[in-house]
Order: sequence, then structure tokens, then C-alpha cells
Amino acid sequence: MTATLPAFQLPARLEAHRPPEPRDGVRLLTGRRGTGEVSHHRFTDLPALLRSGDVLVVNTSGTLPAAVPVAGSPLTVHFSTATADGSWLVELREADGPYAAGASGDTYALAGGGTVTLREAYSRGRLWVADIDTGTAATVTDLLYAHGSPIRYSYVTRPWPLSAYQTVFGVHPGSAEMPSAGRPFTHELVTRLVTAGVLLVPVLLHTGVASPEAHERPYPEKFAVPATTLRTIARARADGGRVIAVGTTAVRALETAWNGPHSGWTDLVITPERGVRAVDGLLTGFHEPRASHLDMLAAIAGTPLLQRCYDAALEGGYRWHEFGDLNLLLP
Repeated sequence: MTATLPAFQLPARLEAHRPPEPRDGVRLLTGRRGTGEVSHHRFTDLPALLRSGDVLVVNTSGTLPAAVPVAGSPLTVHFSTATADGSWLVELREADGPYAAGASGDTYALAGGGTVTLREAYSRGRLWVADIDTGTAATVTDLLYAHGSPIRYSYVTRPWPLSAYQTVFGVHPGSAEMPSAGRPFTHELVTRLVTAGVLLVPVLLHTGVASPEAHERPYPEKFAVPATTLRTIARARADGGRVIAVGTTAVRALETAWNGPHSGWTDLVITPERGVRAVDGLLTGFHEPRASHLDMLAAIAGTPLLQRCYDAALEGGYRWHEFGDLNLLLP
């Protein structure tokens, strides 16, 4: 599997440390699979890079304040994903990364009340299936809003408000981390896209904590794809339009629903061997070396184009992570 991934090292100077303002003031690197061409743009050029009749598939999940301190401890619990049986997948974190000393049956008191009890390891000791006692809060979501903050990693050097981690599409709270490919969109840019004849259709996928490492067991994420979205896409394709997903979360939701259930939990992994059936292109951020999402990008763009895009991004000083620049992969 790793042979399909672009080979590169990410220098620390290319990590985005703060949310860009204005939101759409980021760069956009575009790669075209048909010609192999790579070109450099601003994100505000997006309407000119798409065609009338194209469809943008956007994720309407909103970001939760999913990091809750452990009372009297330097540890933090990252609430990743609610599961069908009411438990949660969680990650224990210390200052410099995942906390490796957790064990089944351990209980951690949370700031403000409530507890997290580790039931069993889910993947290589990083994620745990856990039972949650919400204390005085009615639900886990209420607990997070009362005592949580947005998940923040070391490359973001200071806290930012929850609003900095929301997209203009995020009307259904539920993601542990922002579906970040949608962050640069503004209401004005959406208006320009619609005026240019580009269709925007919704899907929902509540994303968990940062993408699994290569070969790590995938975790289920809750999704829903409206029937109207599927009909609009089918009609647009029949008329020659292209389907461009905004973010890997939108790809995962749409590919799951294309020939399967329209809602539920998905643990779909998209690789070049599987390929994609519903998506022609992708708008996404730049992903870390060996991240599992790179397999999905290779399935959509092909490894040669993906390697050229990442070479150009590194040479051109593009920024990585949730506050970084964007990569548009077109057919």
C-alpha cells in the first residue's frame, strides 16, 4: 500500500500555526489528471477553475469542543466518535502526544464532572472504546460544550475559539475535528460559485480524531447522504458535469452511499485498488507523510499526479494542516 503514496518529508516551517483571515485568503494548487498539469492559484480563483454543471459535495458537520481535561491531571481526553451502542472512541493525550499508559478498566474523572472508563483498546493503544458518565450534563454533547475546547495539536501554538474551527457549511454539530477542506469557503464565494452554475449538495459525516496512521484499523464514523444529493449528482453526470468532493470526509460518505446504505456508520477505506465510483475530483488540504488519506487521493488523482502536486507544494511553500492551503484534484 505504501508504494502508492507520494514520498516526502514535511518541514516544520510549512505547518500552518493560525487560522488565516480572511478565510478565503489561502493558496490553491490545482492538478489535472488528464494532462498532468499542475498550476498555482488563490482559493478565490475556484469559481473560474470549475465549470457550469459541476457539483461540489460539501460536508455539513459542525465541529465540537471535543477536548476535555482530566481533573487534577495534565492529561486530556479527545472524544472522537460516538458508536452505535452508546460508547465512544476516545484518545488519551499528554502534552507531547498520545498517552500510552492507559489500561482497560481505568477511569478518569473529567473537569466539571463525569468520567471516562476505558473498556478495551481499539487500535494499537491509541484509540479506546470507552463508557462515558456525563455527570450533571444530560448528554456527552452537553458535557463537551460545557467543559471542552477544540482539539488542538502542537503546531497550533495558541488556543483559538470554536468559531475558528467551523465551516460555513457546518450546521449539524458532531465532528471531533473540523472538516477542514470547507474552511476557506465564505458566503460570498458560495454565491459566486452558484452564479457560475456550480451546484452545491450536502452530505454529512461526523469526523473523528486526526486521520489514522498507515495500517491503523479504521474507525466507524456516522454519516448520512440525502437521496436528493444522489439524484442531483446522477443528473449532473448525465449532463456532463463533474463531481468534486470538498474534503476526504465527503468522499467517504458519498462512496459509502453510492451502492449501499444512505446512513449509518461507515468504516470504508478507499485505496487505489478499490478506486472511486461517485467522485471525479477532490478539494482537500495537504496531508502528512504516510497518512492513510493519501491512498484515497491516489485513488482519485493517480500517484504520478499526486507526487507532482506534493513536489510543487513543498517547493512553493504551501502550508499544511487544518489552517493551511488547499489542493484541487481535477479529472
